[in-house]
Amino acid sequence: MQCVVLAGGLGTRMRPLTETVPKVLLPVLGVPFLDHQLRWLSTHGVTEVVLSVGYLGEMVEAHLAFATPPGLSVRIVHEGPTLLGTAGALRLACDRGYLAEEFLLTYGDSYLPVDFGAIGRAFRESGRAALMSVFKNDGRWDTSNVVYDAQRHLVTLYDKKRVLLPISEFRYIDYGLSAFARETVLREIPSSTKYDLAEVFQGLSLRGELAGAEVFERFYEVGSPQGLSDLEKHLEGGT
Repeated sequence: MQCVVLAGGLGTRMRPLTETVPKVLLPVLGVPFLDHQLRWLSTHGVTEVVLSVGYLGEMVEAHLAFATPPGLSVRIVHEGPTLLGTAGALRLACDRGYLAEEFLLTYGDSYLPVDFGAIGRAFRESGRAALMSVFKNDGRWDTSNVVYDAQRHLVTLYDKKRVLLPISEFRYIDYGLSAFARETVLREIPSSTKYDLAEVFQGLSLRGELAGAEVFERFYEVGSPQGLSDLEKHLEGGT
């Protein structure tokens, strides 16, 4: 199973730490975050990672020369000096011929205690163009942005800006793990263009093409000081 990890961002909320180190290499309990993330992926069904890097990407590549977990293949895609956005980076990986027919996608600042293999199976069973894992957040850890039909396992609306429905309708949040068919990427995302996955997800949801899989354990991230602190507490608990 292949997983794309988007790790090209500037990490502005973690400055000054990210002025000299990319966010994906920030230390978590004394170990670069990427090591924790790859270890989790390698033990939960993922055999190949396509890692999209941009800002300070050469540091990530140098680190992986000696830090890749056994049994896990990692291929790197460099966005270059002009960042393409989350969807643009995904299309670049596709244009380079790196994407499998079906793949998972997550982010370089996300630590997700979920069975990645189960999400992949849910996507295949859905028969839809893409799948988003969702968490019933109710505004607790970040801004809820998803309307989810649990009976049909369907994201009926993804709206990052929450303008299409009253805010009270948004009880779920994008968990940070999705699944795509390669043909969906080719159809939905233009080449060589800065593009955001939020636009892709919203369009798919409005057309009834975005399956959903509910996750019941909260997400963790290193994109903010509080997020980093919460992740360290979680890992110190042995999970």
